[in-house]
Amino acid sequence: MRLTPVLLSLLMLASVPAHAEGPLRERLKARYMERLQDGESAEEGARVYKAVLPGTQKQTVSYGADPLQAMDVYSPVNARNAPMIVMVHGGGWRTGDKANSGVVENKVKHWLPQGYIVVSVNYRLLPQADAYAQAEDVAAALAYVQKNAATWGGDASRLILMGHSAGAQLVALTSADPSVVTSRGGRLWAGTVVLDSATLDLRATMTQKRVLPLYTNAFGSDPKRWAQASPLERLTPQAVPLMMVCSTQRKDRPCDQADTFGRALRKLGKPAPVQKEDKSHGEINKMVGVPGPYTDAIDAFIAARLGQALGAHK
Repeated sequence: MRLTPVLLSLLMLASVPAHAEGPLRERLKARYMERLQDGESAEEGARVYKAVLPGTQKQTVSYGADPLQAMDVYSPVNARNAPMIVMVHGGGWRTGDKANSGVVENKVKHWLPQGYIVVSVNYRLLPQADAYAQAEDVAAALAYVQKNAATWGGDASRLILMGHSAGAQLVALTSADPSVVTSRGGRLWAGTVVLDSATLDLRATMTQKRVLPLYTNAFGSDPKRWAQASPLERLTPQAVPLMMVCSTQRKDRPCDQADTFGRALRKLGKPAPVQKEDKSHGEINKMVGVPGPYTDAIDAFIAARLGQALGAHK
């Protein structure tokens, strides 16, 4: 039997005496909790999606100088004025990749036959870049996609941003205050789909009784900085409409923060549906594009947003 990192951590934890108070047990517990939070083991993350649908064109382009500042562009042959999905992977701000199977496979299979272009984005990771720098990368990547959409046959005015887990926090932040994109020469986009972020109110996350190292590693311990990375505190009247999907299976109750953020968006007159799903954190991502009511709900939000004129966010 092949041991995954999560199973290995559990076995190691079980081998430590229950009375032990040392740092090893606490590190193992923290690592296990972080794995549960991220919802994807390193083994799963290593399965890079390589199969491209017949007739699909794939190209990898850079939007910055760092090797991780790159994106994969999947497009139908002879795409012209195509709507676009821009996907930002998760991984606890430390791991993950734009080509992971759970990130792109079902999305490419679902949206490319409908004439969409799917773009999957990488960004710098911990420890090289904290979450603040990662948000800057996502904003730069989105502005780059908008500027170059036409060269791939895409329509920048019909663009949906999407992200999962840590990527969901990054796209929610970008959508709450789109000036980080417009200041780079980009413009408002049609809407954003946030796939199971538990950190839409970062101050609430960072002031819990027990804060996972997952968060302190990404956001630091200085309360003065937390507002910079909190979608709720960065919310502006220019915010892009959001659909928030949250798992009802998680012990940390991400739907509570989704409800709070949704109410704040709706007070600004922005569409902000909250889709509560009886799925795991990983399934929330991997099952996007699988035929059924879940994908139908996301499709309905996207169709409604793409039906709106650019800039007419209600």
